Amino acid sequence: MALVARGRKLAFLVVAGMTCGVASATDLPGRVAAATVPVVMLSDIHFDPFHDPAKFDRLRAAPVTMWQRILTEPDAPTQATDFAGLSSKCPARGVDTPWTLLESSVAAAHAQSPHPLFVTVSGDLVVHKFDCRFHALAHGGSEAEFSDFAAKTVAFVASELRRSFPRSPVYMALGNNDAGCGDYREGQNSAFLADVARTFSDATLVPAGRAAVASGFPLGGNYSVALPNPIVRGRLIVLQDVFLSREYAGCNGKADLAPGAAQLEWLRTELAAARTHHEQVWVMAHIPPGVNVYSTVQGKRNVCGGQAPVMFLSDERLVDVLTEFAAEIRLVLFGHTHMDEMRLLHGVDGATVAVKLLPAVTPINGNLPAFTLAEVEPRTAVLKDYRVVFGDNQTGIGAKWSEEYRYSTTYDRPAFRAEDVAAIVGAFRADQAAASAQTQAYENNFMVGGGLRAIAMRLLWPETSCAITNDTAAAYRGCVCPEKN
Repeated sequence: MALVARGRKLAFLVVAGMTCGVASATDLPGRVAAATVPVVMLSDIHFDPFHDPAKFDRLRAAPVTMWQRILTEPDAPTQATDFAGLSSKCPARGVDTPWTLLESSVAAAHAQSPHPLFVTVSGDLVVHKFDCRFHALAHGGSEAEFSDFAAKTVAFVASELRRSFPRSPVYMALGNNDAGCGDYREGQNSAFLADVARTFSDATLVPAGRAAVASGFPLGGNYSVALPNPIVRGRLIVLQDVFLSREYAGCNGKADLAPGAAQLEWLRTELAAARTHHEQVWVMAHIPPGVNVYSTVQGKRNVCGGQAPVMFLSDERLVDVLTEFAAEIRLVLFGHTHMDEMRLLHGVDGATVAVKLLPAVTPINGNLPAFTLAEVEPRTAVLKDYRVVFGDNQTGIGAKWSEEYRYSTTYDRPAFRAEDVAAIVGAFRADQAAASAQTQAYENNFMVGGGLRAIAMRLLWPETSCAITNDTAAAYRGCVCPEKN
């Protein structure tokens, strides 16, 4: 703990004094008097470096600094045919983010918020089926070569964000697709984590943040950094929770509970240190706790007949750890579902924590690409408001980006806190016919741009509303099956 204390002291000194190029309260017009500071939030980018397969060998051989030039070149004449063939070998449910969409979405985020205090990315930076596509084009490249190309792809996404926001720290979490061994496959102290540590460390900008990421990230993909001035005693704790997923396995393909237990212990230690230092905490990870309603229904789970719902995580203790420190936590950010959702975690002692699931950049589920622009109150580190911005097409080519909705006006709440989410969800539960304007707004905004999943969610409104506030299998069953109680 002595190292943690020294690291935190250094972080406060750096952030409160010289910020080494990071936008501070004194160098942005209006920042001192502003009631809130801007933050850009993205999730599930799923950038596809294989979209034009003819460029793969050049990307593989080139340093990341050359990737933008290669990707900007015209597609090969055979791009459509080559990509269709690759997609046939490595089928996915849709098309992820090509270079044109990555470029368009990052540029749109900058145009909407050119000087955010910081930027967050809550995981899944690389394309679905990354391992299959790599091996199909690399003709059976080695595992070390796969890990290296995955790390380079993460580094390229990070470089694009840094290019657009050169004075703003960029804080990123890893998702289940961001792994050195394949989807949901990772090991502690891996070469992939060591490579990504350098990328994530550089993106934090300030020396204290760089040191914190570089020292802790290689073990399990976690880090804890002080949030920049003028956030008062702010701290961001980033957790790689793929180790807690019900689908996690080591690089050898075998299930292993030990890494997940280590992650929870690390998180508890960091939150306890934050309590000692009277810090105001944001937590960010990729996979949310609770019930996966979509998979539960798709798998025809008879929850009321006694079958267990599908859970996102194999270990429900993440909720216990987060709610144990509800007094310190101001916000928890997740991604993974690609949907625009809110959740409310409940502790055994009645403590609650507000959770925001961010909409995806990738349009793979049929949604339109989107990102979130937040407004944060510096004194309390509370998320005061946010608005979702979306593109009008799925390719990014000539896309026009506009506001879909604003939280404060849609839900008539002064902030996104546990008590605010509780009030919103309480109204949802009382409106099982989904007749109110707020319920319908949640349904309409759930999947950006609509689509089949949004329609399905409307048909499953009782189950969906139960999942928002019932994060254990037992609580969810009690909500959707009240006659069984």
